[in-house]
Amino acid sequence: MSPMKIITKSTEIESFLQKLKRRSQGESPEIAKKVRKILDAVRRQGDRALIRFTKQFDGHEKIKIPPSIVKKYADRADKDVVKALSLSAKRIKRFHEKQKESSWSFKEDGIRLGQMIRPLERVGVYVPGGKAAYPSTVLMNVIPAQVAGVKEIALTVPTPDGEINPYVMASIRLLGIKEVYCVGGAQAVAALTYGTETIKKVDKIVGPGNIYVATAKKIVFGEVDIDMIAGPSEILVIADHTAPPEFVAADLLSQAEHDELASPVLITDSNALAQAVREQLKVQLSALKRKDIARESLKKYGAIIVVKNISDAMEISNRIAPEHLEVMTQAPQKLIPKIMNAGAVFVGRWTPEPLGDYSAGPNHTLPTGGTARWASPLGVYDFIKRTSLLEFTKKGFLTLAETVETIADIEGLGAHANAVRIRRK
Repeated sequence: MSPMKIITKSTEIESFLQKLKRRSQGESPEIAKKVRKILDAVRRQGDRALIRFTKQFDGHEKIKIPPSIVKKYADRADKDVVKALSLSAKRIKRFHEKQKESSWSFKEDGIRLGQMIRPLERVGVYVPGGKAAYPSTVLMNVIPAQVAGVKEIALTVPTPDGEINPYVMASIRLLGIKEVYCVGGAQAVAALTYGTETIKKVDKIVGPGNIYVATAKKIVFGEVDIDMIAGPSEILVIADHTAPPEFVAADLLSQAEHDELASPVLITDSNALAQAVREQLKVQLSALKRKDIARESLKKYGAIIVVKNISDAMEISNRIAPEHLEVMTQAPQKLIPKIMNAGAVFVGRWTPEPLGDYSAGPNHTLPTGGTARWASPLGVYDFIKRTSLLEFTKKGFLTLAETVETIADIEGLGAHANAVRIRRK
């Protein structure tokens, strides 16, 4: 029997949406307390604490992976995989090149106003390590920073029991990253935030991690910038009777296998499709290596929602604001203008979500937990800062002086008004 339930009643749908909302709001006070202790220890003790925590959690006392070791393990990577990573890197770079911004200014009579675009100077990239090793994370987080012009990129990747993943190293080598550290968890976030004797502090930390990493990033925000607080993966498929059920089921499972908290959801106006997808899930689930994880995901946070029409589906989708949204209908392009909230949109039956995870080009670091209502995918714009530029001649100054004085006076800020008044006199 498929663990994916079919819901049709409005009360059931509302209950499920509230469940998804609660899923993304949880924060453990116990974990936060542990994380704060780690952050404080690294802030005060530097490398000494970093080594102690690395030995405790990862079973070794190393901090740095020198270029020679990166090369050694990268050379062990299968050549076909390296070729695939190289092709993906080129596509990701080409897409992100389109996001570059330039400084600009304009002139009025005696006034020049504008904006200076500057890259961040130093960025830290966190990459999950050990058994959960993702070379694609290296590509997706480093390439936008490089395109933006960031000069210093420090990459941290935990190596439990000293295990170094050849494919992560291959991605690092492919992008020419020289500063690589084999530390992880909250202690890595602390080192990047506060700096140690070995690791120089950064301006921004990006990259996914476990609950300890996410909690640490949330706590240090303000001391440094962060990309986002990433939650469990999500996919929402909107489909009608024309969608192949085996495609829909496969795409739902592609996210369900991430972890037990992943949320795979289908919204359709076709009862026949709902039943067919449910049957396909049973068939395909049995063949997965990670079937136990996927099954729990389908059971806990998965659902097939049957609605009266696709317009209702769009309304629910915009409420959920999913990380990944697939539109598999007869005329999917017509629905694009109705999409208000989504991290990434995959249009048509030949655009499965994994294309976006690896090789299409757009970034796979996406807003989760409904944050797509205001947040955007990771991009070049995350690695730049905008500085306003103002330049007035005396003539230009006099055109605004009285206006500024008037507003400053009514706000009760006499020194503001005087800074203008003294020049007028």
